[in-house]
Amino acid sequence: MPTTKTAEKEMRVAERRKTRNKTSRSQVKTEVTKAEALIAAGNTEAAKAGVKSAISALDKEAEKGKSHANAAARKKSRLMKKLNKASTK
Repeated sequence: MPTTKTAEKEMRVAERRKTRNKTSRSQVKTEVTKAEALIAAGNTEAAKAGVKSAISALDKEAEKGKSHANAAARKKSRLMKKLNKASTK
C-alpha cells in the first residue's frame, strides 16, 4: 500500500489510465480478430477492408502511446502477411 499522498494519487491516476487504455486495446484486438476471420473465410475484398480497418486501429493506438510502436508494426506485418498468402491461393 502507498505510504505517501503522492503515491496514493499516482495509484488513482494509474487506475484511470488502465481503464481508459483497456477499452481501446480491446477494440484493437477485436478489429484484428475480425480481419483474421475474414482472411480465413476466403473473401479477399472483405478481408482487405477488414485488414485496412485493423491497421488503422493499430496505428491510432501506437500513435497515442497505448501500445509500443514496434508491437503495432509487428501485428500489422503479420496481418498483411496472412492477407497476401490468402490472396495468392
